[in-house]
Amino acid sequence: MANILQTCTLTLLVSLATQGAFAAKDDSFVDDASAKGVAEVEAGKLAEEKGSAADVKSFADMMVKDHTAANAKLKSIADAKNLKVSDSAELVDKAKTMILELRSAKSFDQAYANNQVKAHEATIALFEKEASEGRDAEIKAFAKETLPTLKAHLEHAKTLSRTHGGDAN
Repeated sequence: MANILQTCTLTLLVSLATQGAFAAKDDSFVDDASAKGVAEVEAGKLAEEKGSAADVKSFADMMVKDHTAANAKLKSIADAKNLKVSDSAELVDKAKTMILELRSAKSFDQAYANNQVKAHEATIALFEKEASEGRDAEIKAFAKETLPTLKAHLEHAKTLSRTHGGDAN
């Protein structure tokens, strides 16, 4: 009887340790994905304010709406699993870098379009990895479900970049 109890205890401990390792990977995705989502919303708000072209402002509005919705869904999933999501305070350094890039471009519209191509390429890579390698079924499903929208955003951003003389294709 003692052997069975020890075996069950060992099995439980190994199971919990393994789950912790998988949770750490999922936690990293949630943190990275939420940070990118918050950055998209903030960049979109800035573009709605500073952009001059109607197509840039329209794209920025779409980014704010789509990424706000995705962020809310991810936060709901993360909260249920006690995983941490990024908030605006954690993005100050990233925002500073983006602002410097925007100042060095010919126009805000061009810089924003270029930034959106690069940002969506990085986000798609993150989501594709989670969709194929993720351990948590719900987070993996979220990544798979969100990928088509991200890919559509990328194609739209590439069109904006070409339209506004950007170098990101």
